[in-house]
Amino acid sequence: MPTRLEVLEMMVAKQPADPFPYYGLALEYRGTGRAEDSVAAFGRLRERFPEYVPTYLMAAQVLQSLERIDEAREWCRAGIASADRARDAHARGELDAMLGALGA
Repeated sequence: MPTRLEVLEMMVAKQPADPFPYYGLALEYRGTGRAEDSVAAFGRLRERFPEYVPTYLMAAQVLQSLERIDEAREWCRAGIASADRARDAHARGELDAMLGALGA
């Protein structure tokens, strides 16, 4: 039986036009302690689906955990712009709060 990680990897391969499997894969890497793989997966998600708003906060949190604060700030700023374009006030508020907590 395949692991959840293997299932998500297969879903990404089979559904390249859907951002959700990419997001799930990045979160699974995060949850299994593979922070660098998580950052890379969030980067691929951002390249393919730059308007997928949930990407930004989660990626910033992983970067913060790696003490890559400047990169986390950049993700927050990009996410704020994406949230504004999507008119997603909730996500914008979360990203604003995180950016403030990062000392921006």
